[in-house]
Amino acid sequence: MDEHRTDRHRTNKPLHELSVAEAGAALRDGSLTSVRLTAYTLRRIAAIDPLIDSLVSVTEERAVTDAERADEELRRGIDRGPLHGIPYTLKDIIDSAGVETTSNSRLMLGHVPQQDAFVEERLRHGGAVLVGKANLSEFAFGGPGFDLPTPPARNPWNPEHFTGGSSAGSGACVAAGLVRISIGSDTGGSIRSPAANCGVVGFKPTYGLVSRRGVYPLSYSLDHVGPLAWNVQDAALAMNVIAGYDPLDPGSVKRPQEDYTADLDKGVEGLRIGYAREFFTAIKGVSAEVVETVDAAAARLASLGAVVEEVSMPDFDLMKACGRVILQAEGYAIHERNLRERPRDYGRYTYQRLTGGATLTSADYIQATRVRHELARQLNTGLFSRYDALITTVALAAAAPYTDFPHDWPPPSLAVAVQTAPFNVTGHPALTVPAGFSHDGLPFGLQIIGRYFDERGVLRIGQAVESAVGVTEHRPKLGAEVPR
Repeated sequence: MDEHRTDRHRTNKPLHELSVAEAGAALRDGSLTSVRLTAYTLRRIAAIDPLIDSLVSVTEERAVTDAERADEELRRGIDRGPLHGIPYTLKDIIDSAGVETTSNSRLMLGHVPQQDAFVEERLRHGGAVLVGKANLSEFAFGGPGFDLPTPPARNPWNPEHFTGGSSAGSGACVAAGLVRISIGSDTGGSIRSPAANCGVVGFKPTYGLVSRRGVYPLSYSLDHVGPLAWNVQDAALAMNVIAGYDPLDPGSVKRPQEDYTADLDKGVEGLRIGYAREFFTAIKGVSAEVVETVDAAAARLASLGAVVEEVSMPDFDLMKACGRVILQAEGYAIHERNLRERPRDYGRYTYQRLTGGATLTSADYIQATRVRHELARQLNTGLFSRYDALITTVALAAAAPYTDFPHDWPPPSLAVAVQTAPFNVTGHPALTVPAGFSHDGLPFGLQIIGRYFDERGVLRIGQAVESAVGVTEHRPKLGAEVPR
């Protein structure tokens, strides 16, 4: 095989620019093999990841074995679905049997699970190829600490800037074109924040739609699992694989299997979309560029035939406080023993954030739970009775430089100011799609929130934004050539 064909497909696209659907079609018609795609992916990781620290580990031996199996099965006519033969990464709090899973914490070094997490079972059964475990904030909570086993992931658009947390490596490795799909977790915005800051798509499905079994918990009632992807279609195809009922997860919901790509090309004409503009414009310090970007996306949806109207949301501070009490109470309960017995093994930020839960009372937690149900009711019987979806921003400003993060938590508010936690509190599906860039080239994201289990509707609107705004295919230039 000639040298040129080792890193380009017959469409003349570099292999990392092939969508999941394009790569899948090539794998099935024999013009591409998973072994070749995986070898290219591993070379790209070796060339680029040292610049961005997006991965905790690379599973090269496992990847080669998975790819060989995927090719052999396709030759025998066994097709396991849309991710068959496609490389992916897992956030390193998601168990993968036989592969060290560290949560980027000294407390978990050497932890090699014997069983796969539910999502890893689904991906493995779907013929996908695991190439690495993605970097993260410690236990999905600590922030960008420099005192952890793996240093913080770097933003591919500017390595001196934050990726967003906590699925930091997942956002970075997808943005850098190392993989098209990475599976992350989201407790207060940990999929959507890095997706927005890194200029990729991030999807938090309805609570209970994707099992959390085998994912190290942060908050039992707020944790979600979902994909980060290069575009909306790739995210929808990943959802086709990882969504499903799991009787071993108490929060799992039994639903009919769906094709999440079914409505992607239906457009938005006639849809009613509530624009939660005051939800972020009223907050002190919000970037004018963020407001301009989200206003433009709302106007674009209206030009495509949607009815877009400004709406009032429940009080943001109340929603955020409710989520913070629940997260800190449940997080402290999970970590209480280690916080007492091994406090120095935590990173500084993680320890400072988790110990806040020790000051909460049972009354605090019960009141937050009560308020949570009332907030969800207000959305369901109010806004979602009149609108098909809501839109708002993800963050209040572009990704902060790492110099904004001090020795002790918290950093300046705008460094980590995101509008995502309310929809963990209510459990609604929420999608982030790239919507524009700051004057210095850092991405902004639009957040789309839908009714419970209307993932297809949310993805449909996301696809319309992606096509109309046209920034998704704009990728960072990392200055590294991939060896052939």
